[in-house]
Amino acid sequence: MLIARSIDELRQHLAGRQSPAFVPTMGNLHAGHIKLVQLAKPKGDSTVVSIFVNRLQFLPHEDFDSYPRTWEADCAKLEAAGCDVVFAPRETDLYPEAQTVKVHADPALGDILEGEFRPSFFIGVSTVVMKLLNSVFAGKAQGVAIFGKKDYQQLMVIRQMVRQFALPIEVMGVDTCRAEDGLALSSRNGYLSETERTEAVQLQLALRELGRGAVAAADALNTHLPALEAQAMAGLRQRGWQPDYLTVRRRQDLQAPQAKDALVVLGAARLGNTRLIDNFEI
Repeated sequence: MLIARSIDELRQHLAGRQSPAFVPTMGNLHAGHIKLVQLAKPKGDSTVVSIFVNRLQFLPHEDFDSYPRTWEADCAKLEAAGCDVVFAPRETDLYPEAQTVKVHADPALGDILEGEFRPSFFIGVSTVVMKLLNSVFAGKAQGVAIFGKKDYQQLMVIRQMVRQFALPIEVMGVDTCRAEDGLALSSRNGYLSETERTEAVQLQLALRELGRGAVAAADALNTHLPALEAQAMAGLRQRGWQPDYLTVRRRQDLQAPQAKDALVVLGAARLGNTRLIDNFEI
């Protein structure tokens, strides 16, 4: 397994490869990340995983400095999974000068839900993903970039960006990996205390219940949905959570659903000091 610390070094490692399969991460890898790597293996002629904690997508009060960095363990997991190249740039390599040119998501998609509660988050995500994609795929005929569906809105933002910039890259979404009790695997689960970890499953239970209510409402969904969402939020608050949103949207563009739309239920809530997100397509 090769390790590249700069864009030039990465491109040297990929010289002669025409269709890489790429998995971007921020490290602190868990079984969900490894599943993405394993799925990437047959999709290209070289499997590349990036490890980079991207300062641009963190708000000033968020956990950039304390975000878990587990380099040696990550490399051991990646090598066991058959990764070919780890791209782990230093911040000064990926951003050698102030990144004044940034990619802004379509406000209709990027300024709602996560974008409302984490302003500028998708600017940071879109900018770093564009830079990573250019680092991996420049000069390549084609390629695949693989993302987990736990970050559902992020996946939609990236797909739209790749499509509108006509990048020769397939963006592949992979179903969320879950613990035995249903909790979505996340690097931030490590912040939870033992008691909080037991409670954390309630987010996905609340989303599933909201989804069942939305399906039952059927043609009267628009009439009943505000009450269903308010009830879901209140239920978590009673358990000591601080929910940002629990909502049902149409999968197409995350706007308010209409009858017969394919739906997704999404939620974000803080438990203690840890903010968790999850979603289900229904």
